[in-house]
Amino acid sequence: MALINLQSFQFYSSSVRTCRSLGTLRKTLNHLSDQGRQLRSWCCGSSVFGTVLSRVRFRYVFCRNYHAEPWNQSNSIMGSVHLHRDAGNSSKSDGKWMDEQKFFMELNSLNSSNEIFKFLSSLEVLSDTMAAAALQRICEFEVDDSGLKNPEAILENEVFRALCFQFEHESQKLSDTGLVTALQALIKLRVDPWSTLIVRLVSESQERLDKGQLTIRNLCILGESLLDLEGPGCIMLEQIVNQVQGKKLEEWTTEDIAMVYGMLQMSITEEGQYQDLLNHMNNITLTLAPQLSPKLISRILKALVILDQTQAIPLVIRLCKYSVRHVPRFTDDELVNVLGAFIHFGHTDQFFTEALERLVPKSSFTMYPEAVSKVMQYCCRKLIRSKPIFDAVAESFAYNADKYTTRQIAEYIVPFGTLNYLPPSAPSVFRKLERILNAHFTQFQPHTLLNLLHSCTLIERYPVNFLAKIFNPIFLQQLQAQTPGLDRFVLSQLTQLFLTVTLECPFYKGPTLLPKYRVKSFLIPGRSLESSVDVHLYNRVKTGLVALLGSRMYFASRVLTPYCYTLDVEIKLDEEGFVLPTTLYEEVHRRIALCIDDQTRFCSNNHSLLGKEAIKQRHLQLLGYEVVQIPFFEFETLNNSRERVEYLHKKIFPHTYRLNW
Repeated sequence: MALINLQSFQFYSSSVRTCRSLGTLRKTLNHLSDQGRQLRSWCCGSSVFGTVLSRVRFRYVFCRNYHAEPWNQSNSIMGSVHLHRDAGNSSKSDGKWMDEQKFFMELNSLNSSNEIFKFLSSLEVLSDTMAAAALQRICEFEVDDSGLKNPEAILENEVFRALCFQFEHESQKLSDTGLVTALQALIKLRVDPWSTLIVRLVSESQERLDKGQLTIRNLCILGESLLDLEGPGCIMLEQIVNQVQGKKLEEWTTEDIAMVYGMLQMSITEEGQYQDLLNHMNNITLTLAPQLSPKLISRILKALVILDQTQAIPLVIRLCKYSVRHVPRFTDDELVNVLGAFIHFGHTDQFFTEALERLVPKSSFTMYPEAVSKVMQYCCRKLIRSKPIFDAVAESFAYNADKYTTRQIAEYIVPFGTLNYLPPSAPSVFRKLERILNAHFTQFQPHTLLNLLHSCTLIERYPVNFLAKIFNPIFLQQLQAQTPGLDRFVLSQLTQLFLTVTLECPFYKGPTLLPKYRVKSFLIPGRSLESSVDVHLYNRVKTGLVALLGSRMYFASRVLTPYCYTLDVEIKLDEEGFVLPTTLYEEVHRRIALCIDDQTRFCSNNHSLLGKEAIKQRHLQLLGYEVVQIPFFEFETLNNSRERVEYLHKKIFPHTYRLNW
């Protein structure tokens, strides 16, 4: 393990400031130019940094045992920085030293990169692994999906520069862990990949890789670093994976397995690549599932999703099962990964849902918006209408929605419409939504906006103030330009919006949807605004109807109305209430629409109709149909044909006596 002495750097900084104030900086720098090597400019876009530091020379004196000693030559600005390979958890250095365990505890307690730099500057000596860990911790604060948040504050920091200079010039003295960890952190911090610093660290990594002595953990860290640096085409990557495959999998720790999954999720570019290794890992992980921590369960599930390991469903189910006990302990990011796996692999678990119902009401105001939106996606995809979750999310939306992205706003609201649930706080929720739409309408992606507004109509919340913009030809062109374009489903949504405003908002006088954009039927293959009738349930109802009405000619099946909806069964009656043959179109006074509702038309956890079925029945009633619902949970309890006929008679003709045929 290498030791890094930062005292010399601190002495340099204070001396530079003093020299500037005395007007003697130029003379001092000229003196130093004869004593050492020039500090290279190593950062991407480093022209700003090079104005002063690139002219400063450092002098390093290395003792035989790599022990750090101060450099006390007169007129010198810098002291010395030395490496020590024999350090363990404590040091015999004369410099100020902190025990590694205490160092990591202190490091993990810090809450910003500035605090980390201040902490490091208080130390004179630290090991290379400690320095690399500090850089990793800085990454946690300063690097997000968009890149480095504040490049100047990090890359110009004096402590950061001192560490990088040491890593560059003493790469051969670094431990394996210090080497690969520092390389990973510096790549994340967007250090110039062609700088001497990165080139030397990569070169040293290649030499150690060739020796074949890197541990699984270090191989994975190196692999992830190279993937960030060069992408899946990196030449060294195949060598790394080959060495990983050469290790005995049975001897791997759970942390090793999770790290290999993480590396493979970034490196695989072709279907079936490294599948033999993955199959072996999947089988081993299946037996180790009870031993996995919440963090490792989350990481492995995320990798399985990215790698699309549909052949590892037993492993997915087992990991999801053990994730139930960890729901209160998952971080928000970890919970997002777990929920993503539930959604991707189509899995659901009652106990997991119950755990969410205990967590979300307590945490909805403090959870990351992405975590809450993922919970709502899970409920929406699995058709789980959960009052505790939905009520809590609605309340948090009313207070915090201004902080959400447009995508997150849609993911919060759409499940309410899909699952036909109106929360108690609905007035404040939709007032907030309307204010956001008024302020940020153009920031929403066209399809996201259409899904959002359409879902509102399912629960009788009508976006009247925005319909003129939706039916505008310019907005329709934007829909056409964005994938999936104006496909049948999108046109169905537009048509149902038009039908809704026509039937339920007669006061609306604005633009309407042009006829060329209207569909004739909402029932389309695959994704549809209404569900096809279940064949088995329909046949049982049909048999009862024949027995009730006396003939098959008195009811029609799968009838497409002029209003785009398809009726499961239609019965026509004359003015006196007598049933008419389906072939008669005159003298029809009443029409009865039978909705034969199987399980797919209801929420999965209760007997509430889905939003798309509720709006269908609502519209049919407004169009003059007498809607009779035949739900599966009532019909399937009937034991014989006599009970079924009696049931249908009470449902369809509740005020008449039944005739015996």
